[in-house]
Amino acid sequence: MLKMLREFNKKDWIMLILAFGLIVFQVWLDLKLPDYMSEITRLIQTENSKMSDILIQGGFMLLCAFGSLVSAIVTCYLTSNLSASFSLSLRKRIFRKVGKFGMEEIKKFETSSLITRTTNDVTQLEMFIAMGLQMLIKAPVTAIWAVSKILNKSIQWSLLTGAGVVILLLTVATIMIIVFPRFEKVQKLIDRVNGVTRENLTGIRVIRAFNAEEYQQNRFEEINNNLTNMQLFNQKCFAILNPIMNLVMHFLTLGIYFIGAMLINNAGMLDKINLFSNMVVFSSYGMQVIAAFLMLAMIFMILPRAQVSAHRINEVLESDISVKDGTLDGRSSKEVGTVEFKNVSFKYPDADEYLLKNISFKVNKGETVAFIGSTGSGKSTLINLVPRFYDVTDGEILVDGINVKDYTEEALHNKIGYVPQKAVMFTGTVKSNVGYGYNGKQAPTFNKIKEAIDVAQATDFVTKMDKTYDAHIARGGTNVSGGQKQRLAIARAIARDPEIYIFDDSFSALDYKTDSILRKELKKYTKDATSMIVAQRIGTIINADKIVVLDKGECVGVGTHKELLKNCDIYKEIALSQLSKEELENA
Repeated sequence: MLKMLREFNKKDWIMLILAFGLIVFQVWLDLKLPDYMSEITRLIQTENSKMSDILIQGGFMLLCAFGSLVSAIVTCYLTSNLSASFSLSLRKRIFRKVGKFGMEEIKKFETSSLITRTTNDVTQLEMFIAMGLQMLIKAPVTAIWAVSKILNKSIQWSLLTGAGVVILLLTVATIMIIVFPRFEKVQKLIDRVNGVTRENLTGIRVIRAFNAEEYQQNRFEEINNNLTNMQLFNQKCFAILNPIMNLVMHFLTLGIYFIGAMLINNAGMLDKINLFSNMVVFSSYGMQVIAAFLMLAMIFMILPRAQVSAHRINEVLESDISVKDGTLDGRSSKEVGTVEFKNVSFKYPDADEYLLKNISFKVNKGETVAFIGSTGSGKSTLINLVPRFYDVTDGEILVDGINVKDYTEEALHNKIGYVPQKAVMFTGTVKSNVGYGYNGKQAPTFNKIKEAIDVAQATDFVTKMDKTYDAHIARGGTNVSGGQKQRLAIARAIARDPEIYIFDDSFSALDYKTDSILRKELKKYTKDATSMIVAQRIGTIINADKIVVLDKGECVGVGTHKELLKNCDIYKEIALSQLSKEELENA
């Protein structure tokens, strides 16, 4: 929690100091009220007292009450402003940090958990600053100040008040020991609720197709019930506080008056008025002490959950980024559009065995290199090492003659046009999705976007959409087909005008005719750029300048289509499984 508060800027600290001063002023005003009440009590019981003196003391009481009200309003405004700006800044920091995560960090934190940490956990901290911070300052100030005012009044009343405070502290401590470990479980259960809900929404078609609605409902109900039961248990524990607080307050008042009655009864005539006045004042101060500890109890209801949330947020903010940013912008490179793998091996951080072993090849500017192999051979993993979604375990990858680890991520990604295996669409329009991002030179113009869409063979369906290039694209592209999404994703990479194209099995959803036309147009358009293609179809890569054949993470063949048919049995086996011998000979 303290780490969070260290992020306050100068303006935040000024507001916090002002709030602190106003709270102390408010406490001073609140604690002046019993003094004026004591004076009024004394005046009423004193002969020849003037009504004007009583009214003056009453006026001072009203001024104190009004001043306390104004201080409370201004304090609420300051702390609300402080909490809102703090949560705004914190959400930005989490979002930016997650944006820098590599795939290793993304797998460490589930998507649903990151969403919970950015929303629910930040809200917990915002509530603590808006409400708890006031009480955290006000409660001890009130308690100490009020206790100092009553210590010299009566040893009996002081002991009685002390006993009430001890009961409250023991109650709060017992509840916190029971409840605190469950707060982290609550946040984790919220993560799971979010996770199941997200799965249900993204997989709604499969769920309906397999009549699995009841199964999903049962899954959600189980987690939802666990969360509800945990929350109910916590709330039941905290519910004990209120009646105990009231019981202590009422018994304290009763005890003060009971002890006061005995003291007044045994006192002399001259001391009776003084004792009665002290009893009234002590009763008020006693309530202030109990109220202070009541505020502390409320803090203990908010603080533990805020601490858990702060810990979860710090886990994200303090996570080490596995893919460290380099320092070079690539302007000093003598080569353009080259990609070279030098003895590259790779294994996932939590894996024992290497997925890729000793891969070496080089692609020159204007060349097309294709990767083929059986499922699980490491094709997608291999090309995902170029944009540094993961870093190589051994060896090195050079882009334009420079190790990719030496580039700044921005400079490296500006050289690359990436089309993922699963086409990703963002909420917006056709135009905003194709013109997405910035390549370090300029954002794609509308003419460039149209040209890219035309090359990607998407013009036909885009022009038929309502509002054409300004047609709405739903989140995830759910209102367009798989093939249409792939063509728009390819258009996005083309509009970027990169040095190097990476196509990760990006033609799989296209029919053979569209695939063929698109590749011909793409070859013309990208003749000066380097292309790296992962594909399952032989027809997609048959004309590549170089084909890399992978098997169980090892490179078992590199060459052209015809060379590999002669020299690589695995490639020949894959080719014959898709095309006849006559088709291969005529290719």
